[in-house]
Amino acid sequence: MKIDHLGIATKEIAEALKFWEDALGLEKVHTEEVEDQKVRVAMLPIGETNIELLEPTADDSPISKFLEKRGGGIHHVAVEVENIQTSLDKLKSEGTRLIDETPRIGADGCLVAFVHPKSTNGVLLELVQKIS
Repeated sequence: MKIDHLGIATKEIAEALKFWEDALGLEKVHTEEVEDQKVRVAMLPIGETNIELLEPTADDSPISKFLEKRGGGIHHVAVEVENIQTSLDKLKSEGTRLIDETPRIGADGCLVAFVHPKSTNGVLLELVQKIS
């Protein structure tokens, strides 16, 4: 396993990029809208992982709710797993509270599922399985 990305909630990706690209010199690989999650994302590689900037596309987006409650900042940590369904089944059998019991399509066409922060000491955890 490895950390796939750190998700950072922001009101405007364009504004956030001023820091990540201009100040730190990171280069945006791509942006896309993930309609299912009502979010626009920008991926910026940094070493073997990525910074994922998250901008809400609707008022009822989970990112909108996060921004209202906490302001901008780290939203989640994403860990890459080999088999997401096997990982979810194992976590569920151990009593871990899941937000997603079955994977869904996330950014870059990956399979994703979220683990509830109440089971991870307050950290929203995203499991990611890359699809070739």
